[in-house]
Amino acid sequence: MEKVKISKVIPNENNPRFIKDYKFKKLVKSIQDFPEMLKLRPIVVNKDMVVLGGNMRLKACKEAGLKEVYILKADELTEQQQREFIVKDNVGFGEWDWDILANEWNNQQLKEWGMDVWQPEEEVDYSALEDLDLDETIEDKEAGVKRAIMIEFDPKHYDQANELITQARKEGKNVGLIVLNAFKDEL
Repeated sequence: MEKVKISKVIPNENNPRFIKDYKFKKLVKSIQDFPEMLKLRPIVVNKDMVVLGGNMRLKACKEAGLKEVYILKADELTEQQQREFIVKDNVGFGEWDWDILANEWNNQQLKEWGMDVWQPEEEVDYSALEDLDLDETIEDKEAGVKRAIMIEFDPKHYDQANELITQARKEGKNVGLIVLNAFKDEL
């Protein structure tokens, strides 16, 4: 492992992995807050200094204003092994034990470190439920059972989507049908 000028490290244009804006911002912040982490997770490069592992970290290091990064050269890998490494380095093996995280880790720290975690009730936006009539009995619902599909929005689009959904409901429109028709048109 060695430390080199960041300008010598070449991003891999064929890297099949990308990072969403809000997660990228979390990565930049984590590097700014804990730059020592980079020595423990060097960027892996081939003999030509092209990134095999750590493309997003390199991008985040540049965004954070770093002038040097730690690298680990993988000179001995064949072209096929390099391609295999690029994919295998990005495959997430295993899953989180959410019970341990919830009971033994600080939720706010996990969030600051870039993990998407459950938020305490006071931070949850329940406004989408305001229009629901929760006083109806189960028997009343049996005749016209409704089902729901959760749709995820990028945080920058959430408020706009919430406003449009609220407006459609106020106008008596079927939001589910609107989404279904949009999918049909798109596909």
